Amino acid sequence: MALTNTQYASIMRIFNDRQLANHREEERRLQEIREQIPAIRELDDALASLAIRKAFTVLNDDHADIDLEKAISDRREQRRQLLLSHGYPENYLDPICHCSKCSDTGYIDNRKCSCFLEMETGILYRSSNLHKLASDEDFAHFSLDWYSRSQMNKSSGMSAYEEAERALLVSRSFVRNFSERLDTGEPENLFFFGSVGTGKTFLSHAIAKELLQQGRSVLYLSAFELFDILGKYTFRTEQDMKQAHDLIFESDLLIIDDLGTELTNAFVASQLFLIINERILAGKSTIISTNLSLDRFQEIFSERTFSRIMGAYTFIHFSGEDIRLRKKLQGGH
Repeated sequence: MALTNTQYASIMRIFNDRQLANHREEERRLQEIREQIPAIRELDDALASLAIRKAFTVLNDDHADIDLEKAISDRREQRRQLLLSHGYPENYLDPICHCSKCSDTGYIDNRKCSCFLEMETGILYRSSNLHKLASDEDFAHFSLDWYSRSQMNKSSGMSAYEEAERALLVSRSFVRNFSERLDTGEPENLFFFGSVGTGKTFLSHAIAKELLQQGRSVLYLSAFELFDILGKYTFRTEQDMKQAHDLIFESDLLIIDDLGTELTNAFVASQLFLIINERILAGKSTIISTNLSLDRFQEIFSERTFSRIMGAYTFIHFSGEDIRLRKKLQGGH
C-alpha cells in the first residue's frame, strides 16, 4: 500500500464522516416528510410489510396469494406521486451519497473506487512536497541537447552527453521497475552526483512525478528541510513534525536533494546514516543528489555512511555546464 497507515486512516475518516452526515440528512428529510405528508408513513409501513412477505416466500419457495411485485410497485408509485404533489423531488427520500458508484464506502468489490483514488492522489501529492512541480519537469522534457559530446570525464571515460544519456536510461528503468522491486523487497537506490545545474534535480522531479501518478508515496526534501524536520522532531513534540518524520522513513521513495549544502555536524551525520540504514532495512527506495565529489562526501559524512551507500546505491555522475544558467542567459528557453 502506497499510503502510510496515517494517510489511509485519514481518507477512511472522510468516508465515515460522509456516511454519518448523509444518514443524519436522510433522517431529517424523513421526519420532515412524515410531518408534512402523514400518508407517507402508512405507505412506508406497507412497503416494509410487503418486502418481508416477499423475502419469506422466496426463502420458503412459496407462492403468495397476491402479486407482491405489483403491490410493491403500486405503492412506490403512490409514494412518488405524493412527494411530487407536495412540491418535493421524487427522489427526496432516496439514500444520499457523494459517490453513487461506491455509496461512500471508497470500495467497489474490494477495489478502490475512483473517488478514493482521487483523494489518494491528492494526499500523495500534498505530502510529497512536490505539489508545485513545473509541468515540464518530466522525462519528455529532459533534453540531451544541453550536454556536450566532446567534454569528457576522465574518471568515467564518458562525455557529458553519454553520462546524461545513461542517467536518463537508468532513471526510466528505475521508474519502470519500481513497484515490482519494492514489492519483492529489492528496491533500487540512486546516488546522483556532479557539478551544479547539470540535471540532477530535474531527473529527480521527473522520477517523482511518474511514481506519484502510479499512486506511490514520494517525499521530496532538500537536505536543509530534511535535517530541520529531524531536529524539530528530536527536540519538540508537535504532531505535524511527527507526521513529517514518519514519512521520511515510511514513504515508498525519499528524495534528498542538494545534500552537502546544509551545515554539517555530528547530529546531521548520524541522522543521515540512520535514514539510509533504516530505509535499506525496511526495503524502501531513496535517491540522494549532491554537488559534492565522492571524496568530499566521504570526508563530511563519514566512511561508514559512504560505505553503506556504496553497497546499496547505483551511482550516476553528471557533468557539463550549468544548464540553469544557460537557460537564463537564453531567456528561459
